[in-house]
Amino acid sequence: MPQPYSQFRAMLAITRASLKGIFRSPSAVTFSLFFPMIFILVFGFIGGGGGINVRIAFDPKADTTAPMYQSIKQAPGIRIVDKPEKELLEDLEKGRIAAILNIQPSKDSLSLYKLTFKSSGAVNPQNLAVMRSIFESNVRAADQKVYGKQKTLVEIDKQTEMIPGRIYRQIDFILPGQLGFSLMSAGVFGVAFVFFNMRQTLVLKRFFATPIKRTYIVLGEGFARLFFGMITAIVILLVGHFIFHFTLIHGVLTILEILVLSAIGLLVFLGFGFIVSSVAKNESVIPLMANMFTLPQFLLAGTFFSIDNFPSWLQPLCRILPLTHMNNAMRNIAFEGAHLTDCGLEIGVLVLWGIGVYAVAVKVFKWE
Repeated sequence: MPQPYSQFRAMLAITRASLKGIFRSPSAVTFSLFFPMIFILVFGFIGGGGGINVRIAFDPKADTTAPMYQSIKQAPGIRIVDKPEKELLEDLEKGRIAAILNIQPSKDSLSLYKLTFKSSGAVNPQNLAVMRSIFESNVRAADQKVYGKQKTLVEIDKQTEMIPGRIYRQIDFILPGQLGFSLMSAGVFGVAFVFFNMRQTLVLKRFFATPIKRTYIVLGEGFARLFFGMITAIVILLVGHFIFHFTLIHGVLTILEILVLSAIGLLVFLGFGFIVSSVAKNESVIPLMANMFTLPQFLLAGTFFSIDNFPSWLQPLCRILPLTHMNNAMRNIAFEGAHLTDCGLEIGVLVLWGIGVYAVAVKVFKWE
């Protein structure tokens, strides 16, 4: 007696066949694994810190009547963070801000005010150097205008009070961005080309003639991409950690949480691949349509540097991109010790993108 047709077994067969095709495709392996690894190796060997824009805060006890107070607030390259003192100290410990500044009347007759800093080991040393350079330049300009060489408006303390904090390396910023970029490229370009070719060669039409349902075909391809994406993520994370000391604050638990987050992000990006494969009229149009989605995120989603460096009018656009939230969540989990439960906003935005994307993908899906 013949066995009943199994949708699940048919889906697994499609998954196995698709996975073999991925590993046999030089372009899939190159763009998903080796291309991001090149960036990680380059930035890992360079070393240093991840951000450019300097975020600072004022001590609640700072003298806000001091002329230097307004000068610092208006200084280019400086962004003032205004939060309660407890939250500021927490941000300082995690490297979210470069320093907490305090301005007080000076006891020295040669200056009117004294500027002191509090920072942490988690802060990029380059940011501290840039911050000091900006302040010293402002003080010199003010002194020349008001006092000449006899007296200084503000004495800048040469010593920085340091509180404990994890050492922040450039790889801690770059690696999550490259992992996100890798998963996005694999999801969009991989699915777009594969499903378009399957449609052109009438493979999908032949599937349609079999008892397998459309959902299981999509799931089969999706699971193959998901499995390959997890392999890519594990390789990138382990290389970054053991060679360049990428921070995995909770060890294996952090890796597992990043993998779960990667799977959520990849599922969203797969939806965009399905849309492109269905809408494209010919194969030459696929790169153009795929890049319309991937390129803006590659540039604007905080892959190489913080979106705080962009003009204020552009930042809201950056913050609605799915890759931005995926990158932010991965950095929070890896370096700051957050858990998935602490990344509700980022995961929620990804889920909303996924719902919208798959609603469109189901609408435009074609068998031929």
